[in-house]
Amino acid sequence: MAFGISNDLSYGSWATPMQGAPYGAGAMGGAVAAQGIGAAAGAEGSGAIKNPGEDTAKQPGRVSSPAECETCKNRRYVDGSNESVSFKAPTNISPAAAPAAVRAHEQEHVSNAYKKAAQGNGEVLQASVKIKMSICNECGRSYIAGGETTTKIRYSNEENPYQKNRKESDAAGLRGMNVDAVA
Repeated sequence: MAFGISNDLSYGSWATPMQGAPYGAGAMGGAVAAQGIGAAAGAEGSGAIKNPGEDTAKQPGRVSSPAECETCKNRRYVDGSNESVSFKAPTNISPAAAPAAVRAHEQEHVSNAYKKAAQGNGEVLQASVKIKMSICNECGRSYIAGGETTTKIRYSNEENPYQKNRKESDAAGLRGMNVDAVA
């Protein structure tokens, strides 16, 4: 359930393959990753406004300002999991809309875990979502780099001999606990 841009992402992770190096790995869960293409990846900054409404001041040590950042303009999100969820194809999302889109995407993975547990006589013990942030190498703006969903599902197995022994042991300890000896 990974949301990333390349096919080599780990199952259950979001990654930001900035400069070709994916990061992040998760357990069973979902994730989304962002990829930027621009000056940080070798393109030249032209000085034109590519991100209207952003700051035009260039920070010291940065290639461009947030308004001129080619990487932020071209950042795409994609899911790398084997589940049927959103973002299967690389999709551009505005930096303002990315947090909500990523949270909604990760919630799809949580919903899928509850459906899977219900179908297999299981119980969801834990479901958590991490939203990952990063800093753009070109302009220095922080952005949502992806997310990771981790779920734990317990399935009861009545045919398992260990499970049967545990139930018998529990029953032996509980017998007679609610008996009224006065009557």
